[in-house]
Amino acid sequence: MRAKITGVGSYIPEVITKNEDFLNHEFLNNDGSSFGSDNEVIIEKFVAITGIEERRYLTPEQLTSDIGAIAARNAIVDANCNQEEIDFIIVAHNYGDVKPDGGSSDMVPSLASRIKNKLGIKNPQCVAYDVLFGCPGWVLGLSQADSFIKSGLAKRVLVIGAEALSRVVDPHDRDSMIYSDGAGAAIVEPSMDEHGILGQATATYTEEETYFIFNETSYNKELEDKTQYIKMYGRRIYNFALSKVPNGMKAAMDQADVDIKDLKKIFIHQANEKMDEAIVQRFYKLYDMEVPKDIMPMIIHKLGNSSVATVPTVMDLVVHDKMPEHKVEKGDVVMFASVGAGMNINAIVYRY
Repeated sequence: MRAKITGVGSYIPEVITKNEDFLNHEFLNNDGSSFGSDNEVIIEKFVAITGIEERRYLTPEQLTSDIGAIAARNAIVDANCNQEEIDFIIVAHNYGDVKPDGGSSDMVPSLASRIKNKLGIKNPQCVAYDVLFGCPGWVLGLSQADSFIKSGLAKRVLVIGAEALSRVVDPHDRDSMIYSDGAGAAIVEPSMDEHGILGQATATYTEEETYFIFNETSYNKELEDKTQYIKMYGRRIYNFALSKVPNGMKAAMDQADVDIKDLKKIFIHQANEKMDEAIVQRFYKLYDMEVPKDIMPMIIHKLGNSSVATVPTVMDLVVHDKMPEHKVEKGDVVMFASVGAGMNINAIVYRY
């Protein structure tokens, strides 16, 4: 028995924020001092590294659980299943339902419980819980769904990734331009044939890597507001990802016992274009191969980094022919891969 994705859906927020919208921001160093460069130069360098030209934000009346429910509903419709027969709802996120002003966040009850309520699911045997695993959370949720199905504990699992990072960023931190909002979801069910999850690998590194991502007050030291914002050591994360993720991807391939030449697509967490390209290059270097053309669909240019939502969102867009240059056909082998806070890495090899 394997775990197979039978439906997928996503939600891309309507508010578009372009790079030029940051021209009047006051970006500061972490000690509060000025960069010494004007914002046009800062943004130009930012685009060269990340590839991000614009990103999507929630409207003021929306919460993370709201958009998670929309993505979930789309996946349920795509799977053409009875939502009352869902056994587990797994929701990957990191910051809960953050209020529009960013001042507070609700995490109890779980976002999974809130989404179950928004979907109108009545069945009490549908167990809803959250996963806090950094950006790799949705891929971990997919791995947990695989375990539930193989063990016989579930016949249908809904896995959701939803995040509203725009509400936890410091406007004086240039890294705030990286983050965005979004949601993606998948229905997972048993498969008795060759389709579904073939292999996987997950790891958590908790020495110095633990606090590569953290919370801290604004870089603007003149503010009396003590709100905590997401911060990161970008260079350290970049180096960590390049050193650990390719080997994790290979471990998943080894478990799947699939020829690397049969891999058609890599749905990688959309964190940073240059970093993702370097990860994939190092992965193929492990096989003494050049990176195949169009192996890695990228949505970061227009959608930014929406954390747990990036992998299911890019999959949804490709599967539903919304990225014409990328196709996935029945029998194709693909990979899901991610890296993020923890530091955590994971990868899943999957046959459509």
